[in-house]
Amino acid sequence: MAAPSRFEGYDLLNQSPPYVDVDLYASDAPLRAAVAANGGAGDAAELLAFGQHWGSAEMLDLARQANENVPKLKAFDAKGFRRDEVEFHPAYHQFMTESIAAGLASSTWRDDATSAAPPAQVVRAARFYMAAQVETGHLCPVTMTRAAVAALAVEPALIAKLMPKIMSRRYDARFLPWWEKPGITLGMGMTEKQGGTDVRTNTTRAELASEASGQRGHFISARAGHSPEAGSSARAEPAGEGYAITGHKWFMSAPMCDAFLVLAQAPGGLSCFLMPRFRPDGSVNGLQFQRLKDKLGNRSNASSEVEFADAFAWRVGEEGRGVRTIINMVQLTRLDCAIASAGTMRMALAQAIHHARHRTVFQKHLIDQPMMRSVLADLALEAEAAVALVMRLCRAFDLAASDPLEAVYARVLTPAVKYWVCKTAPAFIYEAMECLGGNGYVEESVLPRLYREAPVNAIWEGSGNVMCLDALRALAHEGEAARALLDRLAIDAQDLPGAADAVAFVRSFDPRAEADARGLVERLALLAAAAALRACAPAPVVEAFARERLTTGLGITYGSRPLASAEREQLIARALPA
Repeated sequence: MAAPSRFEGYDLLNQSPPYVDVDLYASDAPLRAAVAANGGAGDAAELLAFGQHWGSAEMLDLARQANENVPKLKAFDAKGFRRDEVEFHPAYHQFMTESIAAGLASSTWRDDATSAAPPAQVVRAARFYMAAQVETGHLCPVTMTRAAVAALAVEPALIAKLMPKIMSRRYDARFLPWWEKPGITLGMGMTEKQGGTDVRTNTTRAELASEASGQRGHFISARAGHSPEAGSSARAEPAGEGYAITGHKWFMSAPMCDAFLVLAQAPGGLSCFLMPRFRPDGSVNGLQFQRLKDKLGNRSNASSEVEFADAFAWRVGEEGRGVRTIINMVQLTRLDCAIASAGTMRMALAQAIHHARHRTVFQKHLIDQPMMRSVLADLALEAEAAVALVMRLCRAFDLAASDPLEAVYARVLTPAVKYWVCKTAPAFIYEAMECLGGNGYVEESVLPRLYREAPVNAIWEGSGNVMCLDALRALAHEGEAARALLDRLAIDAQDLPGAADAVAFVRSFDPRAEADARGLVERLALLAAAAALRACAPAPVVEAFARERLTTGLGITYGSRPLASAEREQLIARALPA
C-alpha cells in the first residue's frame, strides 16, 4: 500500500464553494427590475435562459481558458510570405459564436439597417451585461460590429451588401473574403501614434484608387485560393468608389474582423472609410500588422498596430466629414462600455457576497460582521444605480426615433453615463477583491481578471476628460432641449435629497469652465441615476442613493457612508446571488 499523503484526512474548512452554475438573470433582482421598468418584461423567459447558460460552470471555465491563452500574431508563413493573421484559442471562438448567435451584434437592427422596435436596446443590453460578467474581451468585436451599422447607414449601396452578413447570427472565423462567409464582424481603427484622441491630426492618406501609384502584387497572399487569379471568379461587386490608403493606426481593434472603419485624410479632408481584409478581386488587402498590444487586461481580445500599404477601402459618407460619420458608431460603442462596466461590477459584487456568506471570521459569518455588511451594502447601492442608469439610457436609445426628448437624453447622457459608470468600476472591483482578502488576489479567482479589465472601458472610445468635453458640447448644442431634459430629470428625482441642488448646479454651470467639467458631469450622471432608480428600486434604496451620492457624504471609500440598518439589509438582500 502506498504511503498516505501527509494531507490525507485533512478537511478543508471555512472556504466558499465555487461560484458556478448561477442563473445570472434570476439571481439579479436589480437587473430584472431595471429591465422591466424600461419595457423588457415580456422577454423575461429568454433572458432567464440566457442567464442560466452563461452562468454555467462550462462558460465560466471557457472564460478562464480564453484569457490564459492569449491571441498570437502570425505575420509571416514558413517561406517568408506575409500572412498577417491572428490565432485565437478555441474558447474565444466559442464566445464569439455564442454572442453572435444571441444577437448581441444584430438584434437592435432591422434588415434595412433601421433600428429594431423597442425594447430591442434594453433586452440586448441585459444580455450584454450578463455576457460581460463572464468574458468581456470578446465583446469588443461584437460591439463594433453592432455599432458600425450606424455609420455605414449613410451609404445605402454598401450597407445593403453587408447587412445580410451582419444579421445572419452566424460567426465564421475563417480567413476568407467577406462575401464568401455566412456572417461577418467589423472592427475600427481611429487613433495614430502622434494624435490619440485628437484624430484630426491623423496623417494616414487616402487617394482615389484610380489615381494611386504603385503596384499591388506584393500584398497578395501566396496561399491557395487567395491570389487574384484564384479569387477572380468570386469577387465582390463594386460598392462605390475605391480608395488606396497609406499610413498607420496605433490601435486597430480586433484585427481578424472582416472589415474596419478607419479615418484617413482624403483630398477633401479627414474622411471615413470601410477597409476590408480582402480586395474586391479576392486578393489579400494591404493591412500589415506590426505587433499585438501587450495590454493590462482585455487579454482574450487582440488589439494591434498596423501599417496600411496602398490598402483598398470604400469611402463612407462625404469627404471631409469623417468624424461626423463615425460618431454615430461611437455613441453606440460608448453605450456598450457603460453596460460592460456595470456588468463587471455586478460579478465582482456577487463574488464578494458569495464569499462573505460562507466565510466565518471571529465566530460569525463574514457577511454578519457589521463593518463588512456596511461595505457590501454600499457596493450594492452603487451597482444597483449603475444597472438602473444604463438600462434607462438604453430605453432612450430605443425611443429616440419617436420621442425628441428621449433623443436628447441619449445624446447628452451617453458621455456622462460612460464617464461615471466606467470610472466607478476599477475602485469598485478593487473593494470587492478586498472582501475576499488573499483569495481574491490570486489568479484562480475571477477578481484579478475583472480588476485588470476594469480600466479599458474608461479609456476606450474617449477617456474621462473627453467624455466631459463631449457632455459640455452636447449640453450647449441642445440648448432649449437640454433645459427640457433637466426639467424632466428634476421631475423624475423630485423631493429626493440633493436633487434640487444638483439640478440647479447643472443649470447654472458655465460651459466655458472646462477645468470644472468633471464635477458637472458627475453631478449630472448621479442625478440621472437617482431618477432611473426611482422607476425600478424600492424607496429606501432610492433615498439612500440620493442622500449618499447627491449630497455630501462623510468619505469617499465604500463603507464610510452611514447607511441605516434597514437600508443595508435591503440592499444586500437584493444583491444576494440566489
